[in-house]
This record gives sequence, structure tokens and C-alpha cells, in this order.
Amino acid sequence: MNVLRNFDDTRIAFSYKSNYELRRAYLLFKLLSYPSLTFIGKYFLNLLIKIHFPIDKLIKKTIFEQFCGGENEKECFRVINKLNENNIRCILNYSIEGVNTESNYKHALNKTLDLIDLSEKESLSSFIVFKPSAVGRFDLYLKKANNDSLNENEIDEWQRVEQRYDKICNSAAESGISILIDAEESWIQKPIDELIEKLMIKYNNSSCIVYNTIQAYRTDRFEYLSDLHKRLSKSNIKIGIKLVRGAYMEKERRRAKSKNYKSPICETKAKTDENFNKCMSFIFNNINDFNLFIGSHNERSNLLATEIMNKHVIKNNDKRVWFSQLYGMSDHISFNLAINKYNVSKYLPYGPVKEVVPYLIRRLDENTSVSGQTSRELKLISKEIKRRRLESDN
Repeated sequence: MNVLRNFDDTRIAFSYKSNYELRRAYLLFKLLSYPSLTFIGKYFLNLLIKIHFPIDKLIKKTIFEQFCGGENEKECFRVINKLNENNIRCILNYSIEGVNTESNYKHALNKTLDLIDLSEKESLSSFIVFKPSAVGRFDLYLKKANNDSLNENEIDEWQRVEQRYDKICNSAAESGISILIDAEESWIQKPIDELIEKLMIKYNNSSCIVYNTIQAYRTDRFEYLSDLHKRLSKSNIKIGIKLVRGAYMEKERRRAKSKNYKSPICETKAKTDENFNKCMSFIFNNINDFNLFIGSHNERSNLLATEIMNKHVIKNNDKRVWFSQLYGMSDHISFNLAINKYNVSKYLPYGPVKEVVPYLIRRLDENTSVSGQTSRELKLISKEIKRRRLESDN
């Protein structure tokens, strides 16, 4: 069993990128290292999109190609094939944020079902992801979370939400694909957790089809994980968990402050890291009851996972454990894991350029707000550019 010591080998990390793609990535992350420039860039990007200024080609050749696979499934295959050659699978996600209407929820449902069919047909990945708010109204989740009474129309509406979840999971089960259901804001998560647990009981008997997402920056998530294990392990239900740090930190803190309740978010990044690793260790200690999907850009957590796997004599390519990072980020983690035979996937967003802009702006925010993220990418890219120059000189 290979034991991974670090993620330092940039030759492996950027083997699929041309010199042009490396230089473009360097310039992009260099710009992201200046928060003021990033702020101005986001402002003008939104403005130009709103006034329908023709900047699609510029966006596509810069930030879009760094973080997205293409404008449609066909365009994505260029990236998919490159990553497959390096033992990395792709999880396609149609990253369009629609208006809260029944027609948009139906569209999101049908798009997810199409992706399940495509993934099975082309052997793309063992996973498909969907977001609860893409198939149900936010305010309806909120009413359910608050135990508010629903009127007749809302009761019917909630039944349609449940049916969409079930259609997706049923299609996935028939295709041998697993479903990663994203987490939402803490104040609407409770009914989502309850619905997912019902789906686990229905579909996770012989294999693990349904995965819930645990955001480790929430202080209550280890308790939830432990309680879920107590409930489901008694019935031999496989528990699918996608473990991430969390996506709504500032929004969570603002709401807690405005409504005068204790923030559900860990006070520091160190506390979040501790909670993430605690949840991960618990799952590995009970791995016969779990399937784990580790969605992390944190080097230490990924290395810790490999160390725990080695300690528990879990093979690198054990199908119960997957690692994943976003496309365009943390290639040094993804590719060094993959070359050591761990199961690795890249989350690959796609869609028309202008409609994917909200996703791209979140990536800009993430790279300017997460401590050390941009500087780490810059350092690694610079190291590889220098290595290639030295190699060509010799």
C-alpha cells in the first residue's frame, strides 16, 4: 500500500496543463491576490453582464476556462478525457441559478436525470450532485424547518419536492450512480436532513446511493452525525456522507447577529478544521457503516485521511472512500492522490458563460477570502513554470 507523504510534486499536479494554460492560471491567481482588484473586477463583471455587453469570449478564455468545463456537455469532454487519463473522474454540474418557479424546479429535475443517464452511458463518474434549493422553494423549506403549518397548496408543493428527490434517487439507484445532496443554510437544513434520511432508508440497503452533506463549520454537526449513525446502523443502512467545511459562513454569522441568536458556526478556522477531522475520524472508525466523500482543499485533512486509511488497513482505492476538489483549484492534491491510486473526482461546473457568472463570482470570493488559498496556488504554479524552464534548458 502506497503511503502519501505530501502533495509537493508539481510535475504530477500540472501534467495535464499546457504552458499556455499554466501562464494563464498564474496571471489569474496573481490578480486574485489583490482583493481590491478582485472587488473592482466583480463589480464590472456584473455590470457588463446586466447591460448585455458582449464579453462572453473574454470571460470564456480567462476565468471560465479556469473553473468550468464548457458551455454544454459536449464541450466538457475535452476536460473529462484529460482528467480520465490521469485517473480522475468528473462530476458534471449544470451551474445555472434559476428563479424560484415550478418550471425551473422541473428543469433542474430533468437536467439532473439527464446527467445520471449521461454518467451511466459514458462511465463519467460514480456521482451526481444536486442542490435542494434547485428543486424546492427556499421559503417552503423554512416553513418546514420552523414547524409552521402549511396550507393546502403548500402541502401539495412539498409533496412535489419529495417526489423530485425520490425520482432522482430512484433513477440513480437504477443506474448504479450515487447522489450527493448539497447542504443549505442552517435555518432550512432540518427538513432536508429528515428527507434525506428517509431516502437513505429506502435506497441505501445493498449499496450506498444517497449521500447527505455535512458542513463541518457548524458546531452541531458531529452530534448530528453520531445520532444518525445510532439510528441507521441498527438497521444495516449504509450512511453516505459528503464531508465539507461549509459554504455560507458570512451569511450564517450575519443572520445570527441580526436575529440575536448564537451563531451555529465555529468561531475560528482552527475549530472548523478540528470539527472536520473529528467527523472524518468518526466515520473511518465506523467505516463498515459508512461511505465517505471528502470534499476538501485542505492539505492536512487530505493527508490525515490517507494516514487513517493506512492505519485501518483500508486500501487506497476502496470504493467506500472518495476525495474531491473543485476543477481549477488544488490540482496538487487531486493529482498526487490519483497517482497513488486513491479514488479522486473533480467537481466540473458547466453552462452558458453569462449564466455561470454567479458561480464564477463565488470562486473569486473564495480565492480572496480563504486564508492562503490564492498564494498557495500561485506558489505551486510558479514552481512548475520554473521546473519546466529548467527542464527545457537542459
